[in-house]
Amino acid sequence: MDLPLNPFKAALRRSEPLYGIWAGFATPYAAEIIATTGYDWMLVDGEHAPNTVPTLLAQLQAAAPYATHPVVRAVHGDAVLIKQLLDAGVQTLMVPMVETAEQARALVQAMRYPPHGIRGVGGGLTRATRWDAVPDYIRTAHEQLCLIVQIESRLGVENAAEIASVDGVDAVFIGPADLSTGMGHAGDASQPEVQDCIRRTIETTLAHGKACGILAPREEDARRYTDWGCRFVAVAIDISLMRQAAVANLARYRAPTQPAIVSTTY
Repeated sequence: MDLPLNPFKAALRRSEPLYGIWAGFATPYAAEIIATTGYDWMLVDGEHAPNTVPTLLAQLQAAAPYATHPVVRAVHGDAVLIKQLLDAGVQTLMVPMVETAEQARALVQAMRYPPHGIRGVGGGLTRATRWDAVPDYIRTAHEQLCLIVQIESRLGVENAAEIASVDGVDAVFIGPADLSTGMGHAGDASQPEVQDCIRRTIETTLAHGKACGILAPREEDARRYTDWGCRFVAVAIDISLMRQAAVANLARYRAPTQPAIVSTTY
């Protein structure tokens, strides 16, 4: 069996934007529904959704037959957790709150086998190797793995050039909610100084030859960030879409008691 290709990693090298959706329900049934809708990628969230390694695995399996590529966000950058996620078959990993090049280099190490890293060898026990059906997996795995680091703090913005220059970091993803909150604006990324940080991070990332992404559920934000150079943009959140649709549907029959707000802070 050939090493499974990573179409998302390949697509990052092209100029067309990749539109994604947040998958936060933490169930394979919901993940499979999302995978059928035509988005280029879906973020299976292990940070803020109630996921564990087994539930993330189940969602990878549910999405596997479809073209939408699952990107898994870990709850943190622990090397042992990363080993488990990669062994379960995660090809594209996002790690939150990366603030220094040292952190980024440690993440690269966690994703690679010795002598280039510290990833432990699971061999025939792991889905990633298709239970030893993929020949020479240890030597070739890094070719199809994609590491996305999240910059979502003022310190991360300040160190964006050093982070983006780390060999093995494939892309940078900006977190507007944490960034704006950390800058004293409580999730309001529309503030000029936050927008300036976002734009500078995008430009810095691109200048170092790496792709940049962002979460932008509002259309005007998504289009602006795409114009600024973002290559992959999450333009929807499944939980928010369901809530908005439910509130709007009920409003057809009686006066609404709450607005169908488009979430911008998840």
